[in-house]
Amino acid sequence: MRAAVCSTLSPDLSGLALHEDWPEPPAPGPGDVLVAVSHASLNFPDFLMLQGGYQYKPDLPFIPGTEGTGTVIAAGDGAEHWLGQAVMLGARSGLMAERITLPARGLRPVPAGLSMAEAAAFTVGALTAWVGLVERGRIKAGERVLVTGAGGGMGRVAVQLAVHMGAEVVAVASSEARLQLAREAGAHEVLLVDRETPEIAHRDIDLVFDPVAGPLVLPLVKCLRRGGRYTIIGFVGGRGAPVPLNRLLLKQIELVGVRAGEQGRQDPAAGARHMREIDARAVHMRPHIGLELPLGEMRAAFAAMGDGRIDGKCVIRI
Repeated sequence: MRAAVCSTLSPDLSGLALHEDWPEPPAPGPGDVLVAVSHASLNFPDFLMLQGGYQYKPDLPFIPGTEGTGTVIAAGDGAEHWLGQAVMLGARSGLMAERITLPARGLRPVPAGLSMAEAAAFTVGALTAWVGLVERGRIKAGERVLVTGAGGGMGRVAVQLAVHMGAEVVAVASSEARLQLAREAGAHEVLLVDRETPEIAHRDIDLVFDPVAGPLVLPLVKCLRRGGRYTIIGFVGGRGAPVPLNRLLLKQIELVGVRAGEQGRQDPAAGARHMREIDARAVHMRPHIGLELPLGEMRAAFAAMGDGRIDGKCVIRI
């Protein structure tokens, strides 16, 4: 079968190549299914994994891809009811291939109103937004919420969810095109920033949702009102400067780490509940597909991600 395979870790992604005759996955055992993959979505952890820069390091060689969609074409004992269904898939890797065998317990039906491409790009962003804003960030209706990277795949869905939850949203991005995506997602206010020397004049923010970090960190800490919460989602812009602890003390600010997928692995019941919550709100968190490419062009897709040239999400057609 055709598959994108990473054989060596490399900053320039030279270890990633398309294989036309990669071995087929094993036949599904009890409780397992075989899925013909339709689409796989790119996420920043996928990009880091190819370079060895992510906390989860699969054994080489490995097939990248952590979320996607497909159709169940074979099923083991106990999973026969999934046969023929269009499903959303999640895995720690392996979805950039024509077929994959995995436990049926991780499947979810494609939500009504979403295309296969949109559903492939839905879960990681929506789950992180839910855990970051609702579970860890304790968002309340009427609060002022600031979202960075608001035109990217993660930030835009956070804008949508925060608006849906009744918050007043300030969307921060580094280009007018991405600010427009944030406006379309419902942002009440937008702010264009230079990622290298950002300036944020706000001092009335209750909750920050930040997948960017880097030079934004200290300005974001300063923008919080007394008792504000800063949810740390990721480091697309780098780790940033150390946060002065006296500022946290004086303003009683909380820094809150968010690892949505890991939370579900550590607490499966909570993870299942989170999935139900986001699937019920899928039409309110519809991803914007800014780039869609065939499997043979996956290196170009990852290069675009690394250069920050993707507005919204990138999806690979398998």
